Parts: sequence; structure tokens; C-alpha cells
Amino acid sequence: MPDTHEWLVTGMDCPSCAAKIKGAVAQLPGIEAVEISVMSRKLRVTATAHATSPADIENRVKSLGYGIEAIAQAGGARTEADEHTTQTAAPWYRTGKGHLVLLTATLLVVAWGLALLLPASGNWPFIVACLAGLIPIALRAFAAIRAGQPFSIEALMTIAATGALFIGAAQEAALVVFLFAVGELLEGVAVSHARDGIRALSTLVPKTALREKNDMMEDVAATELVPGDVVIVRPGDRIPADGKIISGTGGVDESPVTGESMPVTRGPGDPVFAGAINNETALRIQVTRAAADNTIARIIRLVEQAEDSRAPTQRFIDRFSRWYMPSIVGLSALVVAIPPLFFGQAWSVWVYRGLSLLLIGCPCALVISVPAAIASALCAGARHGLLMKGGAVIEATAAIKTVALDKTGTLTMGQPEVTDILCLDQHSTAEVLALAAAVEKASNHPLAQAIVRKAAGMALPPVQDSRAIAGKGVSAMLDGQIITIASPRHAMQDGALSSTAAAQATAMESEGKTVVVLYTGTALALIGLRDEPRQDAQETIRQLRSLGVTPIILTGDNQRTAAAIAAMLHTDYEAELLPEQKQQTIRELAARGPVMMVGDGINDAPALKQATVGVAIGSGTDVALETADAAILRNCITDIPALIRLARSTMSNIRQNVSIALGLKGVFLVTTIIGMTGLWLAIMADTGATVLVTLNALRLLRTKPAGLAQKN
Repeated sequence: MPDTHEWLVTGMDCPSCAAKIKGAVAQLPGIEAVEISVMSRKLRVTATAHATSPADIENRVKSLGYGIEAIAQAGGARTEADEHTTQTAAPWYRTGKGHLVLLTATLLVVAWGLALLLPASGNWPFIVACLAGLIPIALRAFAAIRAGQPFSIEALMTIAATGALFIGAAQEAALVVFLFAVGELLEGVAVSHARDGIRALSTLVPKTALREKNDMMEDVAATELVPGDVVIVRPGDRIPADGKIISGTGGVDESPVTGESMPVTRGPGDPVFAGAINNETALRIQVTRAAADNTIARIIRLVEQAEDSRAPTQRFIDRFSRWYMPSIVGLSALVVAIPPLFFGQAWSVWVYRGLSLLLIGCPCALVISVPAAIASALCAGARHGLLMKGGAVIEATAAIKTVALDKTGTLTMGQPEVTDILCLDQHSTAEVLALAAAVEKASNHPLAQAIVRKAAGMALPPVQDSRAIAGKGVSAMLDGQIITIASPRHAMQDGALSSTAAAQATAMESEGKTVVVLYTGTALALIGLRDEPRQDAQETIRQLRSLGVTPIILTGDNQRTAAAIAAMLHTDYEAELLPEQKQQTIRELAARGPVMMVGDGINDAPALKQATVGVAIGSGTDVALETADAAILRNCITDIPALIRLARSTMSNIRQNVSIALGLKGVFLVTTIIGMTGLWLAIMADTGATVLVTLNALRLLRTKPAGLAQKN
């Protein structure tokens, strides 16, 4: 019978690391399945009993330069939140890759200082700087070779830097090693932040709950709650578990889960989610799901599954090195051996030409061409508030065919605004607004705050006895008369709304607006509120279409609101989507081509990870920003098409760099074989190609994404 074991792997910071570990472990005897997740750092191996021991697997992973620790299979019901809460990351400067960056940077500074102050010192300070950074990389390359993976990016870097040392380009070799170390470190920092984002999800569920038992109240850990338990959730507290309301009616803010922009009224029999916020009255809730299966735990699992199921974009250099390096080495060997062995040529001549060919084939220019372009693009984007987490994200963004946009907080302002005031008696609009604001000014409800904002600067009449009516609205006393603001349904129950006014309210609701009624004995006015589109929303949709990209709205809001916003922006939409439904929709869209998801909430996290590229808008939560592949910090959604344009410009620059590097090498390869060029020109070709691709990459620093966003 096969056995399954789990480990926690440290030092794994990118999909390439995961692929390397998976490939090395899969080669061990008796291995039936290997599953590995960069996000959760978990390695799960199923192997035939006694064929390969857990110690063998651990030794194989350690030989690649990674840490590994077994995860206990038994003991306690740990939730996904628990797993992430216990995983803490060291600061970057305390990691092995951080130490390597600091060491190589210090040695480079010292080497340049000596070159300026003591020119006679020669290249040895740069050789020391190069070797200090190269030795750890070379050790990992040799470990990968022993594990059957000879052409890893570490092997490519080792050959490139070693070749540069042999041709005397010690400064270039040291700089390339340093840049490689920085890139590796940045990947680790980005993944660490993404893990922090997932850990932040766990904080949405309170650590303790007030459980009702034998007519007594007791504080217990939220993880101890089981289906059937009854908990009391006080106003302002988060709901500790998925459940069903037994008693109590009030507004519940479900935005952490559904993305719904308005708190919804929940009462007896209604389901509620773990992590939602109880805004008004005390609720008595019966737990329906255990902690390990609550809404937040499921979202965490969805994020991890999306990370694992999404096919990672392999680094360009890794793909190219699969045939480039073997071809160059093989061709050099043929140049050295065939003429002397078969045609009686002089060995000294053809060894020289073979060595020249190896120098021409030295991939320094090729290695630096891609990271130089990526670094320039990242710097240009960051200066304008566009963040992309690495080269793989840039490459994927350039290929995007569909952009799925969350509605609330992304395409809209994220908070309701007063759109209509329809007076039903002799009062003026200003009088109605001042009266409504006076009644609502003591309330923290988003609708109340919107009305108060609308009345900013107006003189408000004095009211007394302002109080909230649970699940209905707000009332206050003015000159001995009760004035109420409530929904049309409650106004009709109180006999304050005529059938004509009710029809007008229904017409406003059909436009995706939330309607409240201001009334005494009869209705004084209807007030319409809606989360309005951003001013730049229409322009964003237009620019996306001009790029050949199809936009679609995905939202947890109701059908009416979504339809109204989609009609204003002239785009398709999907509404009333829970996180797992958003994720499924993204999966279906991705089957037709690369898809970008743009969102701002925790509820968007699974969809952000499922998408080819997930983009967080700057006004969103920290979790969305950390979970996403890219972020727009200026809170300007026209930067979405700007992000795509920047990525496409970068990929065009990379193609130019590769063409320059390979073109020059191709020309000198032919001239070297026929004896027209020698060793020193081979060195010139390699160095010249490096300079050209670097200068070309630096052109991206002048890119202005805001300007790009305005082009057609």
C-alpha cells in the first residue's frame, strides 16, 4: 500500500523552485505522486511503502539547497487559518538570499573603490566579488545536475559568470551575479508578502466566541465551535462561524465575503458567514459549519488551489537554455575535434577557434537582456504607481485577452451616494435633504452617512430622541412629531406610502438604486442612493477595447444594481457571485484565453489567484494587494490598460534584446568558424552585445504609463 507524507519546505520562492523539487523527488524509486505548493510551502508525496523512505525524500530536497520539515499527520483539528497563522517569515535581510545580496553588493562597492583608488590592483577584487556570489549558485547547479536537471537557471548562471571570468570580464561577471541574486531575493519577498496576505484572511474570524450553553454564556475559542452550537454576536462584533440566525434582526456587513457594497438586513432563518460584521442588534446564531470548513477557511483553500492549478509561466531564460547551452557546447566540441581528426588540420588552430566559439556562446548578454528589461519596466511602472510582481507577471499581462473587473470599489466609488431626491409634498429638495440629514446624523449606517455627506454645509433642524429601528431604519422627534427614514416596504407597512409613490420607488430600484422613504404620517420624499461608477470607468472600458481586450464585470452585488452599472458602461456582467463562483467564472474565461482579474476586496482573493494575472486596485484591502500578481496604487483604473501597454512594450523590448544578443553571436559564430575573427573579437562580440541590450533595456525607464494609457 502506498504511503503519503507531508512536509513544509523553506527557501522555495518561485514556481521554478517548485518544479525543480518536484522533478528531483519524482525520480526517486517508488514515487507515485508529488504535489507541491509555492504558496503554502507544502510538499505532499505518495510513495510505495519501503521503496523510498521519508528520510530519502528529505535528503533529496536538502541537497537542492532547501529546508524541509515534516508536518505531523495527527493531532487536533487545525484549520487553514491556523496553518497560515503559525507560518512566519524572516525579514529579507535575515534570509540566505538576503545575505548573498548584501555580501555581493558590499564586495562590488569595495572592488569599484579599489579600481578607482588603486588601479594596479587589477581585476582580483571583482573576481572575489563574483566568486563569493557564484559559489552558492554553482553548488545549487551541481545539486540539480546530480538530481537529473542539468540545464537549470543556476547552471546557466554558473556557465555565464565562469565564461566571463575566463575572458577577463570580471566586472561584468560580478555584476551579473549580483543582479541574479537581487532578482532571486525579490521573488522571495513577493511570495512572502503573498503569504502574509493569506495569513491576514485568518484575522477576519475572531479568536473567541460567546457560546450559549445550559442557559449560561461562556467564552470559547472559535476553533472549538461545532455544528449545533449557539453563539451570541453583539453589535460591532464579527461573526465567529458560518451559521443560521435563530433570533434577532439587523444589518450585517457581508462585504468581506460577498463584496456587497451595502449592509444587508438579516433575520431569523437567514444564513450568515464567518467574518461578516454585525452592525446593529445582538444576534443569536446556530453554528452550521465547523471552523475548518467555514467561509474564510474555504477562501484560504481556494487561494492555494488557484495558485497550484494555474500553469506558471516559465522564465524565458530557463526555456531557452534547454537547447541553447547544449547546442553551443556540442558545436564547440565539434569545431575542436572534427578538422584535426578527419582532415588533418592543426590542433592549435581549431582549439583556438573552439575556445573563441565558447566565448561567443557565453550567455552573458542573453542572461542580462531579460532581467535588465524587466527591472527597467518594474522601475518605470513603480514610479507611476503600477506594481508587477516579477517577469512572469509582465509576460502574462502582455498576452491578456479578457479583463474581469470587480464592481464595488473597482469600477465604482465603493460607497453609496445620493442620486435622486423626489419630493412628495410641498417641501423643497433642500428642506427634505436637511431634514433627512438631521434624522440620520447620529447613525453609522453607510446610507445614513451618504445622506449626511450630501447635506454637508447645510443648517440642520434640531431633532431629539434619534434612535435606530432594528432592521427597519431610523426615527427622531422634531417639534413633537416622529420623523422616520426607512425602506419602501416598511413605509408601506406603516401606511405612509401611497401606491403611486410605491411605483415611483420601484422604478428607481429598477435602476439599481437603493430607495429610502422620509415620512411622518405620510411620505415626504423618496431618496435614491447608489454606488456610482468612477469618472474614469467608461474611459477604461474604451481603452481596453482599443487594445483588443474584452472587459466583463464580476460582482457579488444584486442583479438590478449590476445590470444598471453594466448598462452605463456598455459591457457584459455576472452578478450575485460568491467567491467560489467568481473563481469558477474566471476558470471558464481562462479556458478561452489569458484573463486578468481586477478587484479590491478579500472576497476577490480566490479569483485574483485563479486568473492568469490578478490585479489589486489601490483603494482595496491589504489582502487583495498582497494576494494579487500586480497592483495599481494610484486608485486610477485607467491604469489597467496602461499596465497592459507597459507589459507589451516590455515584451517587445525583450524580443529586441534577444534578437541583438543572438544576432551578433550568430554573425561572429560563422566568421569564427571560417577563421575571419579571433579570440579578441569574440570577446568584443560578447561585451558589445551586453552593452547594446542593456542600453536598449534602459529605454524602458523613460516609459510613462499614464501617457501610454491615453493612446489608442
